[in-house]
Amino acid sequence: MLSIDPKEISTGKLHGYLLGAIAPRPIAFASTIDKNGTANLSPFSFFNVFGSNPPTLVFSPARRVRDNTTKHTLNNAIATKEVVINVVNFAIVQQMSLSSSEYPAGVNEFEKAGFTMLKSELVKPYRVAESPVQFECLVKDIIFTGDDGGAGNLIICEVVKMHISEAILDENGAIDQHKIDLVARAGGNYYTRAKDGFFEIPKPLTTLGIGVDSLSKEIRNSTVLTGNNLGMLGNVSKLPTVDDVDNFAKEHPHFIGLETVKKHTFAKEFLHKNDVESAWKVLLVK
Repeated sequence: MLSIDPKEISTGKLHGYLLGAIAPRPIAFASTIDKNGTANLSPFSFFNVFGSNPPTLVFSPARRVRDNTTKHTLNNAIATKEVVINVVNFAIVQQMSLSSSEYPAGVNEFEKAGFTMLKSELVKPYRVAESPVQFECLVKDIIFTGDDGGAGNLIICEVVKMHISEAILDENGAIDQHKIDLVARAGGNYYTRAKDGFFEIPKPLTTLGIGVDSLSKEIRNSTVLTGNNLGMLGNVSKLPTVDDVDNFAKEHPHFIGLETVKKHTFAKEFLHKNDVESAWKVLLVK
């Protein structure tokens, strides 16, 4: 057995071991606003429920390991003392992943990831309309565990209002775990889902995705493509070149001149295979 003294290995390596071993972890999809009222949205898997009287949730936007900077979510929670925690189900997991890109301050991740901003009732941060359960919270305390990269910042929240989609309830009014279809975080690129087990989503950390807000109206309003599909399309850093699309069309002439529904259907098939580049080429073929 490998025995490790945490003080004798790099923080990055220790971080990887911790995330790989302590899993699956629920995801807090945290919505905050800054002091100027600008919306921010980001997921965190250092999260759980710690009491029901009062209802208490705790999540930690830890200091970044690579450069010891802090997350916008932490800065906003300190400034405003309010947050909305939205749960993440399979239907929105790709868009959630896109929102985790390191967009600069002032960029609205709701728009980048293609989510609907829903006004809260008791706090100022917006809810994610597509999330099946949303918790409006007041920040009661923040515990800072250290000043170096990787240190946790435990945001202790009291739930002051819950919103639950009736579509996920069973005949007794309880949450049906199959209907809610939650996803959880594991190590590396892995997530897990109660229905199907583990699956992978590449981390959107090295480059910024163009965002769902950059997609054409025809694609965003598609009757075929799902929110997850749009999240995958928006998570590319650049579109295929004209030459790439032309060469693709020459190799696959049956994609030329397709009507919209058929084009989107073929693109969806490529996305199902995680072939985002080919999906984009199909969408861009004239």
